[in-house]
Amino acid sequence: MLTPDQDSGSQRTQQLLDLLVKLGCKVTFIADNLEYRQPYVTMLQQAGVEVQFYPYARSISEFLGKHGREFDTVLIARHYIAAKHIDSLRSFAPNALVVFDTHDLHFLREERLAALEGSRVATAGSSRETELALIRKADVTLVVSPVEKDLLQQLVPEARVMVLSNMHTLKPPGRSFAEREGLVFIGGFRHPPNTDAVLWYASEILPRVRDKLPGVKTYIVGSDVPSTIRKLAAHDFVVTGYVPDIAPYFTACRVSISPLRYGAGVKGKINLAMSYGVPVVATTSSIEGM
Repeated sequence: MLTPDQDSGSQRTQQLLDLLVKLGCKVTFIADNLEYRQPYVTMLQQAGVEVQFYPYARSISEFLGKHGREFDTVLIARHYIAAKHIDSLRSFAPNALVVFDTHDLHFLREERLAALEGSRVATAGSSRETELALIRKADVTLVVSPVEKDLLQQLVPEARVMVLSNMHTLKPPGRSFAEREGLVFIGGFRHPPNTDAVLWYASEILPRVRDKLPGVKTYIVGSDVPSTIRKLAAHDFVVTGYVPDIAPYFTACRVSISPLRYGAGVKGKINLAMSYGVPVVATTSSIEGM
């Protein structure tokens, strides 16, 4: 299920669905696990999206078997989901244009992690094979940056690859710079690069912040915070966990930080901070493709 209040990927898909509805398309959404999860189902329905879920849809293949020929276009996101369903799509929706939205190139992120840690090479190689095979099967592949398009044009020159980056609504200005204080990191912690980034920041950067700017607080905001980060909480290292509204942090903090050591695609946390007009201090990995 899409959880746009918890992760950048869901925000991206939500924005795409909203855009398709505004363009006059009849849009149907079905989650890989068929879950009925509130308030997210109602949010989609109120945006004009038809949502299919269990028990009305008992499986993706069953739903496609009944309704696949009704669709002109099918957008499928993330390689580990697309790999399970693309063959059913081709069988049951033979007339549909199949669009694979990568969100980011997972194999590229995993290869960078393998290089950083000196391990997990086999996992990265498996993801590369899966993802490139999906790109060959899809009619169109969406990537979020020219960097990834250029890479795919080298690896899969026959594929039709298009850049569609993340979308964010500009927010009204918050407090003046003089009225703000602190640093903020935004990110869901089911995404491993975010956990790595915060642990690295706490180990390597935070001591320097404490030395040069004593008393300045760093706020760590996001869902599913692991115990390795929670145990680091202190008066100047505030671990909030999930918050329903991030606006108070972006309108009150002076700087957003993005200490990612590896990743791929473009970073929603940077796009989001920029939509609030908040300056970002980031690693080279964080700003790739921008």
